[in-house]
Order: sequence, then structure tokens, then C-alpha cells
Amino acid sequence: MRDPLVTHNERVKLFAGFISAIGLGLIGFAILRPAVEDWQNVRLTTLWWGAGGLALHGVSHYILRYIRKEMPQ
Repeated sequence: MRDPLVTHNERVKLFAGFISAIGLGLIGFAILRPAVEDWQNVRLTTLWWGAGGLALHGVSHYILRYIRKEMPQ
């Protein structure tokens, strides 16, 4: 029999990890793309990609707040 608390916590951790991976991918895209092409190609869109990645990474930390120690009655 599955423990509902463990199942809930694992789903929360998986979702937070998924959002964090997307955010870190966006940050990597914002940094690596100009590094591979040319640093003079850095534009405002690069800043937006990095800011979006940081925002998603922050959201993943917020999602982890939903980990429970006990099931509500």
C-alpha cells in the first residue's frame, strides 16, 4: 500500500525539480548563447532569458514549501 504522504512529497519534489531544470536551462541559454556566438551580440533579450530562468528557479524553491510532514485530517 502506498503512503499518501510520501507520494505527495515525491510529486512536489519532482515538479519543483522540473521547474528548476527549465529555469537553469534558460539561464544557461542566456549565458552560453552569447558566449558561443559573440559577446557583442548580448542584447536585452539575453537579460530577459536570464531573468526568466531566475524567476522559474525561484518558483521551484517556493513549490518546495508544499512538502508536508503529516497529512491533514
